[in-house]
Amino acid sequence: MPMSNPPFVLVLAGGSGERFWPLSRRARPKQLLKLLSARTLLEETLDRLEGFIPPERILILTNQDQEAAVRETIQWLPPENIVAEPAKRDTAAAIALAVGWVARRDPSATMLVLPADHVIRDTAAFQRDLAAAAAAAEETGALVTIGIKPTWACPGYGYIEMGEAVSEGVYNVRRFREKPAPELALVFFDSGNYRWNAGMFAWSLPAVLRELSAQLPALADFVAQVRSAPDFTAILNETFPHLPKISIDYAIMENAARVIMLEAGFDWDDVGSWIAVAGYLSKDEHDNAANCPLTTLDARENIVFSDRPGNIALLGVSDLIVVQTADATLICHRHEAERIKQLTGKVAAELQ
Repeated sequence: MPMSNPPFVLVLAGGSGERFWPLSRRARPKQLLKLLSARTLLEETLDRLEGFIPPERILILTNQDQEAAVRETIQWLPPENIVAEPAKRDTAAAIALAVGWVARRDPSATMLVLPADHVIRDTAAFQRDLAAAAAAAEETGALVTIGIKPTWACPGYGYIEMGEAVSEGVYNVRRFREKPAPELALVFFDSGNYRWNAGMFAWSLPAVLRELSAQLPALADFVAQVRSAPDFTAILNETFPHLPKISIDYAIMENAARVIMLEAGFDWDDVGSWIAVAGYLSKDEHDNAANCPLTTLDARENIVFSDRPGNIALLGVSDLIVVQTADATLICHRHEAERIKQLTGKVAAELQ
């Protein structure tokens, strides 16, 4: 059900396109890939907002390398609602830009912040939780984050330490914890008192501006400039590249006057690697996962992904990641998946 006065939504759609090389590139990062269906992750993100947030209240923030591809992919959104950052300044500057953009339209509005590249299948539960987060932000004046109940002791995510319950499924936040060492991740998981930080937020504009003014005045000044500037594009190009480069967690969330967490009732996966993608692909009796026709002999636990027609054959190999595109092929051990980012810096510039 659409809300009577829906919030504005910022969809963060930047990224460097390294983890999923060679399918991903600088101009085509993860959110612009069709990893799990015939639609890109960005399209699936926006599909989840259908009937809940009207298009004119959705802002997609990307970067100049990816702007053309985003516009080509999302042609139904008002053109002015897709904005390219002129420089990479991390999430605090990106969110300040969006706060200014929303403030030009409604300075008392409520705002949601969503990543563009996560997998969530339960759209109804997702919309219910977003509505609840927005309502909590309006009613309490707090900054609201959405926490994901861990399914394992993942060292690759940030964590939220929960405080006392505010209401059913809503908790005060004791503190944010950075990506832990594996041993500490296990402590977090076993305690039951931590949730994964999914990078989803809700707040009223007055609340987030109060925190920006207190903690990072340069960003609050930028919001004021964006809100009142006669030429939005000019102030963006002139000022944005000089803003502090800092994440929103460090900039305001960790020291905000009050942060509350709503525990997600929806499924969630950030699909951060080829190993994660394998969980959604068809598997044979030897746990070879593939999105294409596969012939194997004495091959086990391999991951194969191709955007080309044709069969891929594996003989006598195990634990490989094989990714085939028109101009590049990756073959690596699955335990080296985290180092694909390092590899991309060594390939020819036109392949990055």
